[in-house]
Amino acid sequence: MSPLIEINDPALAAQDTILIDARGGQDSYQRYLAGHLNHAIYADLDQHLTTKPDDPAFGGRHPLPNIQEFAVLLGNWGITPKSHVVVYDDKSGAFSASRLWWMLRAIGHENVQVVNGGLQAAKDAGIALSTEVYAPVAVDPYPVTHEYANTVEIAEAGEAAQDPSRLVIDVRETPRYLGQTEPLDLIAGHIPGALNLPYINNLGADGKYLPADELRKAYDAAIGDVAHSEVIVHCGSGVTACHTLLGMDYAGISGPKLYVGSWSEWSRRDLPIGKEER
Repeated sequence: MSPLIEINDPALAAQDTILIDARGGQDSYQRYLAGHLNHAIYADLDQHLTTKPDDPAFGGRHPLPNIQEFAVLLGNWGITPKSHVVVYDDKSGAFSASRLWWMLRAIGHENVQVVNGGLQAAKDAGIALSTEVYAPVAVDPYPVTHEYANTVEIAEAGEAAQDPSRLVIDVRETPRYLGQTEPLDLIAGHIPGALNLPYINNLGADGKYLPADELRKAYDAAIGDVAHSEVIVHCGSGVTACHTLLGMDYAGISGPKLYVGSWSEWSRRDLPIGKEER
């Protein structure tokens, strides 16, 4: 199954499709109320897709929620292992939608897709939006059998960035990577040895992912001869990195891992900081 689904796909309106509007920011619920796809369940990054860190130096700003709590949440949303889940956000998939896609895939749920272009694609298609809060029918907690797969911790990320047989990709905007600015974390810069491949490069001018073959060429150029299973992707706090992991999956690249703590953890641990002039 493709990780992306187009806004005009009939599956979006199928009775058994579970549609989730995943957003972030303090006003995410107000934005949901202002207009969302019909029968879309509200999901919030901070409330549902992360846990509040005691100290971002250990786990970053958006650590993953406890796996059993996530299982209960999925059950409350009516999701079972057989469910077709479709997720979207209002940031071209670059915020909470790709994060939820990755989380579901990381617990073994394959039948999940992200709306290509997100809410804007629906608006562009002239689809009427709803302002009604949709309440799903809850089921038993999702039967998780393991922790989130394909993640790495801070030590492994640092070692991989210095290993020529491995690759760490930083998907933040280039000025942040270069250390020229840092709007969210305490110190500007990057993990020494990490390669910058901004997530925004995944998208065309229409806010949709570029064609799979174009993405594959760009990823192959960056990855080179490194085995896909030796690729680690990170961002500021483990959210937009999922946008690139989704793009890689769409381009036929499987195996890369997520460093969840990302720059928000690394930059708080008195570790080496890379900065470059360009």
